[in-house]
This record gives sequence, structure tokens and C-alpha cells, in this order.
Amino acid sequence: MPQSDTENRTGAPTRRSRAAPALAALHPFLLLKRLMPAGLYWRSLIIIVAPMVLLQIVVTYVFLERHWQLVTERLSAKTIAEIAMLLEEFEEDPSPFHAARITRRAGENLGLPVAFLEGERLPDTASSTGGLLADSLNDEIRKRIARPYWINTLRQNSYVDIRIAYDGGVMRVLSPASQVYASNSHIFIVWMVGTSIVLIIVAIIFLRNQIRPIERLAAAAESFGMGRDVESFRPQGASEVRRAAQAFMDMRARIERHIEQRTAMLAGVSHDLRTPLTRFKLQLAMLPDGPEIAELREDIAEMERMLEDYLEFARGHQGEPSVETDLADLIAEVRDDAVRKGHDVKLDLHGDLTLPLRRHAFKRCLTNIIDNAGKYAPHVWVTAIRDAEQDDAGSIDILVDDDGEGIPDDQLEEVFRPFYRLDAARNLDKGGTGLGLAIARDIARGHGGDITLGRSPMGGLRAIIHLPV
Repeated sequence: MPQSDTENRTGAPTRRSRAAPALAALHPFLLLKRLMPAGLYWRSLIIIVAPMVLLQIVVTYVFLERHWQLVTERLSAKTIAEIAMLLEEFEEDPSPFHAARITRRAGENLGLPVAFLEGERLPDTASSTGGLLADSLNDEIRKRIARPYWINTLRQNSYVDIRIAYDGGVMRVLSPASQVYASNSHIFIVWMVGTSIVLIIVAIIFLRNQIRPIERLAAAAESFGMGRDVESFRPQGASEVRRAAQAFMDMRARIERHIEQRTAMLAGVSHDLRTPLTRFKLQLAMLPDGPEIAELREDIAEMERMLEDYLEFARGHQGEPSVETDLADLIAEVRDDAVRKGHDVKLDLHGDLTLPLRRHAFKRCLTNIIDNAGKYAPHVWVTAIRDAEQDDAGSIDILVDDDGEGIPDDQLEEVFRPFYRLDAARNLDKGGTGLGLAIARDIARGHGGDITLGRSPMGGLRAIIHLPV
């Protein structure tokens, strides 16, 4: 009988079942990671602001729940002690004259409006109390006076109504709220919030100045990867960022120096190889025409084409500067060249197709792709679309479709290898060196993009040239 997925033969949980609780425990962390911003600026800001906010919450709690409670208890104890003293003094001589004297002295010296109401009784309703103040007053009255009482801490904002019953009447005290509990907590909160806002603004400005050099370094590296000039870039910011920027500039200089050396070497190789080919052509021109001579001339022409392809592939495209180019015009030029070669090419262009390009190099890329499609298909469709939803700057996709036989799916990537040639019915570099697609992809990647192949809805092959803007 087969075992379940959660137990092995000994009945113990398997590794998969033991890992399930761990994955469940990690789920909140994965969710938190997904919610965290991706940018360094916002992450750094959270690192600074989050502890500050947490510290404020803790300090506020300690102040309101500890310090404020202690101050309120002491103020309440002081007020009730004064009331107890006045009541005790009144009971020693409850005459109206003495009562008026106590009332006057309480108002002048203690700031307590006091009235002795003969024949009055406490309200029948329950005391209107609530919160920390009511608890402090209740405790102090029970401890110091031990008489029936009634208090109201809810109805009035500036006074607390305290009534104490005595033999024959009620002592009523309207104590100012400032004498009973700490009423300046809002000042603390205002200062705390105001200071926090100032500190956050300073942190934002500081972080902005620290992150900006990193963003410039990233933009320079991205532009260099797209084949665009980054002449104005200079190291800025903190020492670590300056080191990274200087390392990038050194790397860029080494790459450019290597390209210059390779270009110079290839120029010499080109000159050396063209010299014997030119001698061959001159010697053949002096010989009488014949079938053998015609074949030799074709071989020399083929060698010249192969030499051009080799040099173009090895030279790359780094020597040409990037210029703002209208891709619609460039595609139209390539289409016109293809039409003159006898290919049927239709265009469908959408949106603003302007972007920085190495114009001559990218024209070579388009020519290789469109000519290959025209060689092996009766009709070719070229579509260019600008998509602004994939990222902030957008991208441009150039779709080259044909209705030919296509190539096998397992060789869609192999055809981009240098010198790779297909033996099937459709050879994208028939009569060539096997470098056409390799050169095209190298140029596209030198602009920060890529070329992929797939099935076309027209029945043949689809080449997609993707370019970031």
C-alpha cells in the first residue's frame, strides 16, 4: 500500500511536512519583503523614519501613562488635601461669618471657588466621572475625607465640580482643571511632532543628496550599456560611491581602449588582406575571359564579402556615436533598399519612435533581419510599436514577420551563434558566412536591447527587436 506524502515508513513526518511550518512562519516576512519599496532612497528613508516614529510612540506612551499619571495623582492629592483642610476648618466654626471668610480666603490664596450650601443635598444621579483624573480624585477623597461625595469631571472643560456632604449641607468646590490634572500634554506632543517633522525634512534632504550620486552612477552605467555617451559623468558623493564611480570610469576607459586597439589591428589586417585580393583581381583582368576566369572572379568577390563580414563582426559598433534618430525614417530607408532588391516589405508604425541610436550600425542590424526574411519568404511585414507601460522610459519593439518556411524551434537560439549555418531548407545566411544574425544581435545588445526569434502568425518566422528608450 503506498505511503502518504506526509509520513515515511516509520510514521515520522517527512522533510516536506517538517518544512511546511517553517514556510508558514516565513510567510509574513515574504509578504513584508513584497511590500517594501525597491528603491534605495525609500528604503533608507524607512530605516531612518521608522525608528524615529517608534521612539516617539514609546516616549509618548511613557510620558502620558507614567509621567502624566504621576503628575495628575499629585495635583489631585494636593487639591483634595486643601479641600479637606477647608472642610475641617469650617466644621470647627460652621457660622455664616466664618463660612464667608473661608470662602474668601480659599478664592484669594488657593484659587478654589468654594461655597457652603446649607440645607443642600448631593445630586441623586451618579457621579459623572471617567479616566485617570476620576480615579485619582476618588482615591484621595476616600482616603482623606471619608464622607459622601459627588464629583463631575465630564460636563465642564475648565472646572471640576466636587461636592462633599457634611452635617446640614454640602460643600461645593469648582476646582480649576489646571490645578487637578496635567493639562499641558498637548504642548509636549506639539513639540515632539514639530521636531520630528524638522528632523524628517533634514533626513530627506540629506538622503536625497547621498542617493543622487548613486542614481547618476546607475544611469551612466545603463547609458554606457546602451552604447550612449556618458561624457559628463563625474565621481560625486560619499567616498564609497566615488570609488565605485571611479572604478566604472576606469572600466569604461579600458573597454574603449581595447576597442580602439582592436579596431586599429583590424584596419591593418583589412589592408593586408585587401592587397593580395587586389593583385588577384588585376591579374584576372589581364587574362582572357573564360569559364574558369569567371569562377575565379566570383570566388574573389565572395572572399571580399566574407572579409567584410568578418571585419564588421570583429569591429563591432563602438566607434560610432549615438545620435537622436527617428526610427520610422530609418525603417523606411531599409524597406526602400529591400524593395529595390526585389523584396515585398510592408510597414506598420505606431507612436513616437525617436530614440538615441548608432544610426549606421542599427541600419545594418535592420538590413540583416529584413533581407534574411525577404530571401526566404514572398512577403515581409515590419511593425514598430512604442510601449510606455513596461518601465518609466518605455521601450520600442520592432516585429519582422514573414510567411516563409521558418526554422525548427530547437534552433531558434542556435542561429545567433557566429558562423552557425543551417542545413535545413531555410538557411538565414545562405551564401554568407553565418554572421548576419550574430552581427544583428550584437548591435541590438549594444543598444541595451535584444533580438529573439519565434513563430509568426503569418506562418513563417518572427524576429522581435526590443529596444529600451
